[in-house]
Amino acid sequence: MDTSENRINIAVLVSGGGTNLQALIDAEKAGRVKSGRLALVISSKPDAYALVRAQEAGIPTEVVSKKQYGSEGMEKHIRRLLEMYGIKLIVLAGFMSILSREFTTAYDHRIINVHPSLIPSFCGEGFYGLHVHEAALAKGVRITGATVHFVNEIPDGGDIIEQKAVRVFDGDTPERLQKRVMRQAEWKILPAATETVARKILKGEI
Repeated sequence: MDTSENRINIAVLVSGGGTNLQALIDAEKAGRVKSGRLALVISSKPDAYALVRAQEAGIPTEVVSKKQYGSEGMEKHIRRLLEMYGIKLIVLAGFMSILSREFTTAYDHRIINVHPSLIPSFCGEGFYGLHVHEAALAKGVRITGATVHFVNEIPDGGDIIEQKAVRVFDGDTPERLQKRVMRQAEWKILPAATETVARKILKGEI
């Protein structure tokens, strides 16, 4: 592993447009993520725009899909890539595959995820993407937000690292609320939590 400048190698796992990846790229450039470097982006979909964002930022990319490898083979290949690139922290940023107990145990307190609600509200199996914001509006909550948490075998079940609240307004649509949560919460707390965890790994605290 390249440990020059006292930084750990970070992998970001994606499946879609990569707006949270872009927030990480921008934060690293601005010096807000300084304990780690974005060393690898792995996509579960070959046409994910996140790959373009990574390539434009000069970050190595790999595509590892279930269609290509199957569920078990996919995780094995991801693990090989993580070892090859000397990855010490994994960030899930819109990664649409649930990782197995075996995988999450192997990387205990080394995987973090951003979820578009204030966990424990609107989380767990079936709550992803726009569905989360639809559920929040249907329930009539006035405050929602985003959470960054460690990943274990339970969907959205790991320890919370950081949260940020976002107001819900009358007339909000799921799409409008999703954009507000991204801009006001996700894009801020994911880089902050990434730096926090990377720094702790670097210091041997976790």
